Amino acid sequence: MQPAVEFRKISKAFGPVQANADVSFAVAKGSIHGVIGENGAGKSTLMSILYGYYRADSGELLIDGQRRAIRTSHEAIALGIGMVHQHFMLVENFTVLDNVMLGAEGGVRLAGQRAQVEARLREICAAYRLEVDPLARIDSLSVGAQQRVEILKEIYRSASILILDEPTAVLTAQETASLFAILRLFKEQGKTIILITHKLGEIMEITDQVTVMRGGRVAGAVATAATSKEQLAELMVGRPMQSELARAPCRPGATVLEVAGLQLQDASGVKLLADIDLTLRAGEIVALAGVSGNGQSELLEILSGMRLPSAGKVSFLGQELPLARRRDADALPARLRELGIGHVPEDRLRDGVIKDFSVMQNSVFGYQRRLQNRWGLLDRKAIAARCARLLKAFDVRPSDPGLRIGLLSGGNQQKVVIAREVAAEPKLMLVGQPTRGVDIGTIESIHTELLKMRDAGVAILLVSVELDEVRALADRIVVMSGGRITGELTMDEFDTTRIGLLMGGMHKT
Repeated sequence: MQPAVEFRKISKAFGPVQANADVSFAVAKGSIHGVIGENGAGKSTLMSILYGYYRADSGELLIDGQRRAIRTSHEAIALGIGMVHQHFMLVENFTVLDNVMLGAEGGVRLAGQRAQVEARLREICAAYRLEVDPLARIDSLSVGAQQRVEILKEIYRSASILILDEPTAVLTAQETASLFAILRLFKEQGKTIILITHKLGEIMEITDQVTVMRGGRVAGAVATAATSKEQLAELMVGRPMQSELARAPCRPGATVLEVAGLQLQDASGVKLLADIDLTLRAGEIVALAGVSGNGQSELLEILSGMRLPSAGKVSFLGQELPLARRRDADALPARLRELGIGHVPEDRLRDGVIKDFSVMQNSVFGYQRRLQNRWGLLDRKAIAARCARLLKAFDVRPSDPGLRIGLLSGGNQQKVVIAREVAAEPKLMLVGQPTRGVDIGTIESIHTELLKMRDAGVAILLVSVELDEVRALADRIVVMSGGRITGELTMDEFDTTRIGLLMGGMHKT
C-alpha cells in the first residue's frame, strides 16, 4: 500500500539554526505513527512543513504517492491534512459550532448553513463518541472537551491525515484514555494519525511505528512492538537514561512557609479554596497532587502574589505577607520575588515568557532591578553575560541570547524560565507542572536541578498531575480535591490507589 505521507530529504533552517536536515521517512496509511525526540529535535518544524506553515528549503513531500508543494494550511486542508496544536486554536467566547464554521463558512448567508452544520456535527460526535455539545461556548468546556472540539473540526473538514502535537500534555488520565479511544476509531476507518509526544508510555500503548528524531535528523525508525521505552529513550538522547535519580535523605530545616485558613471565592461566590492549612520547611519538596482544577493552581497564584485570597494568612520566614492590601495588589508579585519567592508558573506561555521578546530579555524579567548600573539603567553587558552563562548551564538549544523566545521549543522555553528563577537564589520555589510538554532528557535535567535546590536548603512547593514526577521528587504529598486538602502522606505511605481515593474527595482517616 502506498504510504499516506512520505518525507524525502527534507531540510529547513532558520538563520544559523538547522531545524531539519535530510529528514526521510514514510507514514503508512491507516496507522498511528509516533514521532518523538528531545525539545528542539525538529519534530514540530517538520509537521509545520507538512501542514503548510513553513516551506522546506529542500527535499520532497509526497501525499498518497504524489509530490506536493504545500504552501499554505488551506492547501493542506484541501489535501485532507488536519493538525491539532499543543496550544488550541479556538476562539473562547464562540460556540463549538462557530469555531468549526470559522474559516469554512462557504458563503455569506450563514443562517441556513448553521442548522446543517450543527446536524452534521451531532452525527460526527455520535460516530466518534466525542461527547461535545455544538452549542456550548468554548470557555465553558474542560481542556479535554476543547481538544475534542479541535478533533471535531478536523473530522468535519474531512481530514484523512491527522497530526496531533503533544495532545495529552494538559489532559488527565481519564481524558487521555478517552482521546486514545477516539484515535483508535479514527484508525479503524482507515485514517492516518501522526502523534508527536514526549510520553514514551503512550507511544508504546497506541502507536504502530515510531520515528525518533535527534538534532534535526532521523536517529532511528522502529516498529513499536519490536522496541522498548528504554531503547527509545536512548535513541532520543543519544545515551542510556537513568531509571531513577539518586536522592539524598531529606533533612528539613526551619519553617519557611505557613498557610493558615486560606480561602478563595470567585465573583459568583463559589469557593475555589477552603480552609487550606499548609507548612513547608527548608530543604524539603512538598508536592500538591490532584486532578487539574481542584485548587492547586489557585493556591500557587495566591502564594506568588498573582491573586489575592478571600481570607486566611500566609507567613514567609516568620513574616506575614500583605495579601489583604488590595490597593497594592499589582506590585505584590515583584515584592514577593524581592523577599525570596521564586515562581515557575504552570502556563509558561501565558505567565512565564513574552514570546515576541528575546531569550536574553526573558531571562531577567522580574529581576531586572538587580541588574541595574549605578545610574539606574539596565547593565546590558552584564545581562548578556549572565544570560550566556544560564543558557550554557541549562543546555538551552539553540544557545542564542538574541533569538526571539517564541522560536524555541516548549521545553527550551521552560529551561529559560527555570534558569531565571534558579539564578535568583530564592528561599522558597513555587513550581507548577515543571515538565509539562517536556522531553525525557529535559525532565531528567529539571528534576536534577530541583533536587539540587532542595539539598541546598530551598523549600519547594511542587504542583504536578504526574504521579511518577511526584514519586521522583516529593518528600511529602498533600492531596487536594474540590479546593480542600483531603490528606497528607509521607513517601513511605505512597500508594497510587490511596492517592486516587484522596483525589476523588475521600478524606484520609
